[in-house]
Amino acid sequence: MASTVDSSNTDLFSSAPALQSNLGILSPDQIELAKILLENGQSHLFLHWPEQGVCDNDKLGFFDQIARLNSSYPGGLASYIKTAKELLADSKLGKNPYDGFSPSVPSGENLTFGNDNFIDMEKRGVVEARNAAFVLVAGGLGERLGYNGIKVALPRETTTGTCFLQHYIESILALQEASHKVASDGSQRDIPFIIMTSDDTHSRTLELLESKSYFGMKPTQVHLLKQEKVACLDDNDARLALDPHNKYMIQTKPHGHGDVHSLLYSSGLLDQWLDAGLKWVLFFQDTNGLLFNAIPASLGVSATKQYHVNSLAVPRKAKEAIGGITKLTHADGRSMVINVEYNQLDPLLRASGFPDGDVNSETGYSPFPGNINQLILELGSYKEELQKTGGAIKEFVNPKYKDSTKTAFKSSTRLECMMQDYPKTLPPTARVGFTVMDIWLAYAPVKNNPEDAAKVPKGNPYHSATSGEMAVYRANSRILQKAGVKVEEPVKEVFNGQEVEVWPRITWKPKWGMIFSDIKTKISGNSEISQRSTMAITGRNVFIEDLSLDGALIVDSIDDAEVKVGGSIKNSGWTMENVDYKDTSVPEEIRIRGFRFNKVEQLEKKFTQPGKFSLED
Repeated sequence: MASTVDSSNTDLFSSAPALQSNLGILSPDQIELAKILLENGQSHLFLHWPEQGVCDNDKLGFFDQIARLNSSYPGGLASYIKTAKELLADSKLGKNPYDGFSPSVPSGENLTFGNDNFIDMEKRGVVEARNAAFVLVAGGLGERLGYNGIKVALPRETTTGTCFLQHYIESILALQEASHKVASDGSQRDIPFIIMTSDDTHSRTLELLESKSYFGMKPTQVHLLKQEKVACLDDNDARLALDPHNKYMIQTKPHGHGDVHSLLYSSGLLDQWLDAGLKWVLFFQDTNGLLFNAIPASLGVSATKQYHVNSLAVPRKAKEAIGGITKLTHADGRSMVINVEYNQLDPLLRASGFPDGDVNSETGYSPFPGNINQLILELGSYKEELQKTGGAIKEFVNPKYKDSTKTAFKSSTRLECMMQDYPKTLPPTARVGFTVMDIWLAYAPVKNNPEDAAKVPKGNPYHSATSGEMAVYRANSRILQKAGVKVEEPVKEVFNGQEVEVWPRITWKPKWGMIFSDIKTKISGNSEISQRSTMAITGRNVFIEDLSLDGALIVDSIDDAEVKVGGSIKNSGWTMENVDYKDTSVPEEIRIRGFRFNKVEQLEKKFTQPGKFSLED
């Protein structure tokens, strides 16, 4: 319904005559939004508006978008523009966000896979898992990888073709079941699983879940929260940018995965979880296929040390291109434990009495561990903090300037925020720590396309689909080695221009072995697996005893079938064939790896009846 403007606002609207002449078509709410824009220096948005009666639907559509942008940002557009002006002014002056802060090494827990402390932490983590909620930030497409789908639909490995999302869900379900088994009160509780999506990924994520029956999870356990984009900024005065293709729309871009905190806060889920007795919220990103190897022990550390914030980390070489977890103490007494980007950490150390900057300690690694963007937060203190902030995360701006005067941008910019910057607003009493685990066990992100990965300097991680899949086989092989299996060492091969270690292609479902002590119970006697072998275990109660494998073995069994796998199994196996990533006759998800399996010969056994069985040749 159309509205009128009282006389007190006449001066405000007279600064935008084109808008003033259109007030008759606007509702009272839209007039309020117009006032917010004008009060914050945005009159340029209306300069091109024709008189009332021309393009009225486009004008109303403009205010529909403004209403969305206003409601989806903590504090609304006025707050967004105010923050943008402050951050853009700091950026123009070249202000260092760490001025006045001195770095030091924070306290945390360094875990060694397979030792008694690690095993104890894993067992404690399983107990705690039923009190946890899992949050996956999955707003990104795979374009940077050379893949046009959503990243979570990519195969984690191509021996079984299990995609990342399936692996994550099956891991959570395996943890849920293991946790129920050790629950002192015997009660059952479904672990909530939240997925933050974006306009780019929301419908495709839902489609994937529905087409695969949620990979065995109850649909009621899964919640999708969609993040909105934020307005782009044209200049240092934080003037909002119009869409170059539509002058009745604001240009928007993603705000970053830090939005997950405000979405959780506004969803009401935190209160539901607290009422249900939950204690932990775990945040993770979309394409680290090794993450769940690290979750149980890290959760055990959080519970043991009573951390409010626990950042999962890996050993980091000095000056390596990965952020370092650092304690920062300000001259005024404030302190925080936070991720500092690698290109800021070295100069910060040099300016603070460390003349050599970021250097390796006697361990061969930097004392500042590498941040891998996986967080475990204690739910009670998290909710309290979000009540103060509304879920807003400290933002940054990264404008690309035309020249050294810093007066104009090459293209529009926007405010961004990162999930891992949550600790920046915490009080000094907050218990913030980290858990370090070996890279081979915990971290193999898939984020670079084949061309970019092939250009990575020798010795640095490729972080490609090729290296990500090989890392799964390496981790599984090394876990079995630690459990007493003689797994032959890898050979080096080149795929898509990347030299990688090729271990035996060993995979298993999370329900077969979620923690190391469980895996050890499934293995006995003297077993050996050759480098050219493939072994996929998709059943739960499969026991390896005195097995000699040289070839391919696939074992699938229902939960009530107990299968002993032993004896000598030898066949032609699966060979690996090179694939050129430019070969469009091959599906994208295969060609970005640079190889495919030729399934020459295998022993495949399915056990569909309950009972005890033995597979021995």
